[in-house]
Amino acid sequence: MNRPKITIVAGARSNFMKVAPIIHEIKRLQSEFIPIDFRLVHTGRRYDKNMFKQLQIPAPHADLECNTGTQIQQAANVMKGFEKELMANPTSLVLVVGDITSSMACAITAQRLHIKVAHIEAGIRSKDWSMPEEINRLIIDSISNYLFTTSSLTSENLVKSGFDESKVFFVGNTVIDTLLKQRPNFKKPDFYDSLKLKAENYFVLTLHRLSNVDEMLNLKGLITEIINNTNNLTIIFPIHPRAVKAFNSLRINCSRLHIVKPMGYLEFNYLIQNSKAVITDSRDITEEASVLNIPCLTLCNDTERPATVSLGSNQWKTSKDIPLRDGKAAKRIVDILICELKKTS
Repeated sequence: MNRPKITIVAGARSNFMKVAPIIHEIKRLQSEFIPIDFRLVHTGRRYDKNMFKQLQIPAPHADLECNTGTQIQQAANVMKGFEKELMANPTSLVLVVGDITSSMACAITAQRLHIKVAHIEAGIRSKDWSMPEEINRLIIDSISNYLFTTSSLTSENLVKSGFDESKVFFVGNTVIDTLLKQRPNFKKPDFYDSLKLKAENYFVLTLHRLSNVDEMLNLKGLITEIINNTNNLTIIFPIHPRAVKAFNSLRINCSRLHIVKPMGYLEFNYLIQNSKAVITDSRDITEEASVLNIPCLTLCNDTERPATVSLGSNQWKTSKDIPLRDGKAAKRIVDILICELKKTS
């Protein structure tokens, strides 16, 4: 294959924020007549079609529509669908992101078809095997040809575990590329004025981890503690679909707690940027909050993003500069992949 093609896989909504800079960089190179193509494949989980417009990326070339069943059933369906996709659309390399089950399934499928795999956000470890994400990380990393890390610590995790150092690349975080590119475009959510929100007079709460939203006692305890310890300020809770049923059954009545629907990327980050602080179980949001220098608290046993604690605003601190959070991670990744693919073409 003389003209390299990268098949980019996105499963969860957050994956699109992470691959958007990769697509922008490939399209920039194409405008300079550098021979490289891409194909964006969505595995089938929920997303907002307006997101593509906000992120300035095309809609996926293919949708595998594998969004039902248990995680194991979904993995099996993704592998079957992705095998057909790769057979019909040959590629030089498959790029997967993060630690969701569909990323793992696509990485396995690609390797079974003798296609190289690159993993963005490699080397992250919680050491908690009860987390499905941890199992996915271990599998994806172990079968990836190129491992792109977001910190020196995650690179060290891989090298100390015996990974070939020549295949480990500390490049930064593409989710920050998107944040910095889109920051001038952040826009006020529709409810902002009607709820009389002002800068630093409200908290933002997000919950989606199974351990937090699927256990009723855990969820009730978290919400109660948050209500009791937010100094009578407004709490905005963009509720994850996974949490709706559980939360409704709790029958919590608090006039300061406002449940809102999930919103677009630009609206959500406007909300974050102007908040007093963020309370979340999302590792990506702790990264974004740190770059925006908004205090945040992580509702997990560990952050898996230690730089957000040591240097960032995680655990209610003022941020310092975090290495390679400069908006150029995608350029580093694409440059490396082009160089590596030339070696094997």
